Amino acid sequence: MFGIIFSLAMLIALPAAFIATLWKAAFKSRQEWLLDALTKMIFLVWLFKSGHWDLIGYFFRYVWVGLFIVALVMSWRKTRALPFRTTYTEKQEMTMGVQVIVLLLFTLFNVFVFTSYSVKEESIELAFPHKQGTYYVGHGGNNVQMNYHHANESQKYALDIVKLTKLGTRANGIYSKDLSKYAIFEDELYSPCNGEVVETRNDLPDLTPPESDSERPEGNYVALVCEQHDATLFLAHMQEGSVVVAEGDEVKTGQLLGKVGNSGNTSEPHLHIHAELDGVGVPLTFNDRFLVRNSLIKTGE
Repeated sequence: MFGIIFSLAMLIALPAAFIATLWKAAFKSRQEWLLDALTKMIFLVWLFKSGHWDLIGYFFRYVWVGLFIVALVMSWRKTRALPFRTTYTEKQEMTMGVQVIVLLLFTLFNVFVFTSYSVKEESIELAFPHKQGTYYVGHGGNNVQMNYHHANESQKYALDIVKLTKLGTRANGIYSKDLSKYAIFEDELYSPCNGEVVETRNDLPDLTPPESDSERPEGNYVALVCEQHDATLFLAHMQEGSVVVAEGDEVKTGQLLGKVGNSGNTSEPHLHIHAELDGVGVPLTFNDRFLVRNSLIKTGE
């Protein structure tokens, strides 16, 4: 729950404060304004790209972009007649020094974000495993800042996928204990490739958030070996009793495997999918897209 509260503060309180102070601040010089505006812009770029926007609405991030542009224009109108530089007090110099540090830090964070958008390794091309709706990548990418799985060698290209409501949120409510409030719960899950089922589990209960099962982290799952690659592909956190294939079955792309649930080491209903070969994660692409956090996938249209 702390993570949810922290994310909400990052998505709402902090950008609101930054934009308000840019709009209202009384700058002494254009240099001071430029540093302040640039620092806040770099932070908002990072937040736009890496924030968990499915919490409050995927498209809400564009509201902050619009408000920042308005604040930028209004503050510039008040500042443009000022000298570029002036004599600063010790307090002002310290404030500007902190801003330089923050600017450099979030510039580095943005480098991490943008480098997470591609991989050099050969990927497995798959069909998307859902057929009806708009889906959102909560974790994904080639960097731990965009994908916490990346710290685990075998799951470094794993994806956590949720489904969005019409309001662009992953659930009705911020963090409901009612599994039916999550848009992806009981969503049908289809084979992303032609291949063979090599492992399954089907008897673990669906847990009430924030309960989790760390001893059986994958929960109910299906593991496949696709015909185009030797890696094992895992689709995890499936609904209890929903798995309709068994070890040894041959499956075709688009064949029903089961439904998304909330079993295993999971904080809420979502699909976890990753591939590994000899204990090393293998990248996945869908329609030639390498998905990262905040990627949208629209199906059934």
